[in-house]
Amino acid sequence: MIKTLARSLKGNKAASITTVGLSALEVAFEIIIPLCMSDLLDSGINAGDMSKVWIYGGALLIFAVFELITGILGAKIGAKASAGYAATLRKDMYDNVQNFSFSNIDKFSTASIVTRLTTDITNVQNAYQMIIRMAVRGPIMMIFAMAVSFTINSTIAWIFLAAIPFLGIFLFLIIKAVNPIFKKVFHTYDTLNNTMEENVKGIRVVKSFDQENHEINKFTKSSQTIYQNFSKGEKLIAFNSPLMQFTMYVVMILISWIGAKAVVASSNNAALGLTTGNLTALISYAQQILTSLMMLSMVFAMISISSSSASRCAEILEEKPSITNPDNPIMNVEDGRVDFKNVSFAYSSKADKNVLSGINLSIPTGSSLGIIGATGSSKSSLVQLIPRLYDTNVGEVEVGGVNVKSYDLDTLRNSVSMVLQKNELFSGTIKENLKWGNQNATDQEIRAACKAAAADEFIDTLPDGYDTYIDQGGSNVSGGQKQRLCIARALLKNPKVLILDDSTSAVDTKTDSRIKEALRDYLPGTTKIIIAQRISSIKGCDEIIVMDEGNIVARGKHDDLMKSCDIYKEISSSQMTGVEEHD
Repeated sequence: MIKTLARSLKGNKAASITTVGLSALEVAFEIIIPLCMSDLLDSGINAGDMSKVWIYGGALLIFAVFELITGILGAKIGAKASAGYAATLRKDMYDNVQNFSFSNIDKFSTASIVTRLTTDITNVQNAYQMIIRMAVRGPIMMIFAMAVSFTINSTIAWIFLAAIPFLGIFLFLIIKAVNPIFKKVFHTYDTLNNTMEENVKGIRVVKSFDQENHEINKFTKSSQTIYQNFSKGEKLIAFNSPLMQFTMYVVMILISWIGAKAVVASSNNAALGLTTGNLTALISYAQQILTSLMMLSMVFAMISISSSSASRCAEILEEKPSITNPDNPIMNVEDGRVDFKNVSFAYSSKADKNVLSGINLSIPTGSSLGIIGATGSSKSSLVQLIPRLYDTNVGEVEVGGVNVKSYDLDTLRNSVSMVLQKNELFSGTIKENLKWGNQNATDQEIRAACKAAAADEFIDTLPDGYDTYIDQGGSNVSGGQKQRLCIARALLKNPKVLILDDSTSAVDTKTDSRIKEALRDYLPGTTKIIIAQRISSIKGCDEIIVMDEGNIVARGKHDDLMKSCDIYKEISSSQMTGVEEHD
């Protein structure tokens, strides 16, 4: 995990190393200051030598200024390094998500990915900043303060040494208890974000069914769980402060008691034992040692909180795309012929049953294929194998006579245009959304694609026309308008294979018929695969296949299937009955 996260340091290594160096310098100046104070007291004030007072007082001031400067610079550069690291880590994670295949995406929920890219990265950023600052200052300060203390008075220095294991044991126990709690917290964040996402996207449904209270209760339950777990974890971490304070006061009392006796016994003579300056220095080092332990406890607490976040970020980075380019990819698709050769497919290697079994199908270039079947008959699963959104488990899918696994992914997907069942429009104007299909499309080409998709008729009625702003997800256009815009966007790619996956379900039959007729003229040489629930949508296709439970159970033209296929006849009969009842 650490090695994975460290790869995202990239351009922030220099700033991180500089921060570590400045923190070490800051500690060095902080260690020197008590020695100056000791000499100031013993050689200057107690000895009545004002020249020494000025010398050691000036040195004390200079070291204090240097400590201040290195501290400010360290904090500033450390903040820059941690923020830069977080930005790079976020970009690396986002870039990797873009390379995921559908099977990779299936492992993570949308809410989980959002949480990892926001809350989890913020926790990692905070922990990293503490590591390059406090985690460096703490140990260095403790080691050097301890070493100098032993040179002054080894008896008193042993008091510090005895306090460290006492605190270390308690800190270890606290961290061990806190870790599992925070792991639960960040998994609950996923649930909370998922609830929020569902509520915002489905707000119209929530209000139409008067389920506001139900949604509030769902949100409150997740929020309350986070609150309870966080409170439990923070209560355990809160033991750090009183434990540190207790140890500090005990150490101070022991130093003052033993040190005062030693100063009196030596008559404040350095040659005979401990002096007032030495005792002052020891008290300062005691504070530094205990402060460094406090720093380390804070670092460990932050690491405890962020360790779960770090592992969740690493999971995204370590997830390898299941679909990648071959070593020597083919960069050109000759034509739109599609062949399925003994294809079987399952979404998971652990699945008991294949989604598709023994599919053999050949679709000539420029022809049209209609696919129909009951819900769950794997119609969408079949066509998603063509642009390699998923890979087959058995058999081959070919486009233009070449196995799709041999193509460059960009080349293949630019040649296969797919309008999914649940297609998305993005925030931006209609024109900006359409140019997803072709960034270089002219206004004339955009209008032609919209005319073929029967989208021009409603776009022209809008006050801003093609510059009309589309809200996120296309929430300010109707379902039928959204589908027509998605079809127009797909047409702008001028693909060799066009797949319409139930993409006219929200338009009326008259408009549906107009779109199918326009497609024949707009893309005459393109292979068209149309999945539909309505027979009227595929009636005019060159060939129609009927699917049932992942198998092709019948194929032929409309008239042939009406005579030979019971499933097809049943679908046709139910739709005709529905029409008659409606009439």
